[in-house]
Amino acid sequence: MSDPVTETARPGTDLDTPVMARLSTLDRFLPVWIVAAMALGLLLGRSVPGLDTALEAVKVGDVSLPIAIGLLLMMYPVLAKVRYNQLDRVTGDRKLLLASLGLNWILGPALMFALAWLLLPDLPEYRTGLIIVGLARCIAMVLIWNDLSCGDREAAAVLVAINSVFQILAFAALGWFYLQVLPGWLGLSTTSAEFSVWAIVVSVLVFLGIPLVAGFLTRTIGERTKGRDWYEGRFLPKIGPVALYGLLFTIVMLFALQGDAITSKPWDVVRIAVPLLAYFALMFGGSFLLGMRLRLGYAKTATLAFTAAGNNFELAIAVAIGTFGVTSGQALAGVVGPLIEVPVLVALVYVSLWAARKYFPGDPTVPASASLSSTRSATS
Repeated sequence: MSDPVTETARPGTDLDTPVMARLSTLDRFLPVWIVAAMALGLLLGRSVPGLDTALEAVKVGDVSLPIAIGLLLMMYPVLAKVRYNQLDRVTGDRKLLLASLGLNWILGPALMFALAWLLLPDLPEYRTGLIIVGLARCIAMVLIWNDLSCGDREAAAVLVAINSVFQILAFAALGWFYLQVLPGWLGLSTTSAEFSVWAIVVSVLVFLGIPLVAGFLTRTIGERTKGRDWYEGRFLPKIGPVALYGLLFTIVMLFALQGDAITSKPWDVVRIAVPLLAYFALMFGGSFLLGMRLRLGYAKTATLAFTAAGNNFELAIAVAIGTFGVTSGQALAGVVGPLIEVPVLVALVYVSLWAARKYFPGDPTVPASASLSSTRSATS
């Protein structure tokens, strides 16, 4: 995981070295660890009777407690790395903020709606599930992808906070629009659905609010008592790996919980995967190109792309299960979301790092370290 940061490349590093060669062994094989975690989760879900019931026995909001714990462990170290005294630098960047709002709340849901109808016209339950996924903008794992790609942490924190507010205010209204109003205008079949605004509020408060407050207090207290050099040079490297462990634990638990649904309908999973793959590729590629066109610099461009491409699958699954039932096609579509999103966005981290070197010559925010786990120096 990326360690303490300053938004400048470290001097004396050979930028011509291939990205893969500049990654640590742990980070170089991150896709392997993630695939292994997915496989382990599926194996546990299929081979341990009653495991899914046990994992669902205790919940935080509508999310299983083990998954909630994994998400909190995953997000806390990333948010502890944010330099909160630099957030005004991001909030004053109108190009970044407006681009993110447009991508997340206009283009993203519209693109998923179009892909779902084009590629799943004969499967209304899966189509509805994908539309719900498109409405749930990412507030959790995007921080991991942004950190791995050496994006702008402060920008990511601001954009995630904005997405959280919009999620509370707009999710139910957008669900009504894309499932009932817009299909009616286009002469398509409509779907009735009621969304629990309280469930959305709880999801945001738990999965963003708790680690955000913890990260802010950790940095504030750490810097006041020990100083920034100690905090970024010694403390952050120690807690950094916790984010990766939390990510892998979350993946294991998620796929253990949904293993039967995924493995019992392989062809349905393939059908659902096709529009998801198209969505992630188009959203990431289009957002990255937009960031380049707006001349945001590499770090903010990467942040814009990952915050636009990621989705809050925890919320999407919870909403689908709460509205249509745990065995519904809508719920299965939500479950397939992370099955596709996790490895695809990991791959896009490597694409982003490659694009940094190729398309951002001379950009001071381009990572220039010998390994991803020490990409950014601890200097102030």
